[in-house]
Amino acid sequence: MNKGLFITFEGIDGSGKTTQISAFIDHMNRASVANVLFREPGGTVIGEKIRDILLDKKNSRMSAIAELLLYSASRHQLSRESIIPALESGKVVICDRFYDSTTAYQGFGRGIDLAFIQRLNSVATDGLIPDLTFILDIDLMERTNRIGAKELDRLESEDADFQRRVRDGFLQIAKENPGRFIVLNGMQAVNIISDKIWTHFINLCKRNGYAVYE
Repeated sequence: MNKGLFITFEGIDGSGKTTQISAFIDHMNRASVANVLFREPGGTVIGEKIRDILLDKKNSRMSAIAELLLYSASRHQLSRESIIPALESGKVVICDRFYDSTTAYQGFGRGIDLAFIQRLNSVATDGLIPDLTFILDIDLMERTNRIGAKELDRLESEDADFQRRVRDGFLQIAKENPGRFIVLNGMQAVNIISDKIWTHFINLCKRNGYAVYE
C-alpha cells in the first residue's frame, strides 16, 4: 500500500484556494488516486462547532490567545480523528488551510510569539507536517475585487493592515521553508495554476514512491 501524502492549500481570502482545490481533486479522481478533503477550522463534528464560534462576527471581543487556542483545538481533533487515519490508509489528504494559517493569521497578523505558535502547532498535530503546501498569492487590491459584496466572517472583516501582515506572513513562511512550499501567482489563469499544481504533485509522488497514473 502507498504511504499517504498530505497536501495543504494556503493563502489570504479570495486567493483562489477553493477553485484550485476543486481542480486538483478532479485531476486526482481522473487518475484514480484515493483522496479525501478536509477544511480548517472544522472537518469534524467538534471542529465545525469551534468553527462557528471562531468565524461569528458576534464574537468580536475574543482575545487573540483564545482565538489561537480554539484553532489549535479544532486542528488537534481533525488530526487525530481524520487526517492521520486517512494517511495511514494510504490516501492523499488535502486540507484547505492547516497550521501555516495559524502562523500567518495569529502570529504575523495578531502578533503572538512565533516560537510559541510553532510549539503549539507541533503539539496540536502530534508532529504532523504537510508533504507539500501550495500558497495562492494575490495582492490586497485583487482580494477586495474578488470578495466584492459577499458577507464577511470575523476574520475576513479585519482591516487592510491585518490582511497585509497575513499575506506577508505567508510569503515569509514560504521563504523560510522552500523545500515544502510552492508559491503560485494567483493572478494567472485558473488552468495554468492547476497544471502547475499537478506537475508539482506528480514530482512529489515520484520522490516518495507514490504510484500515480498520470
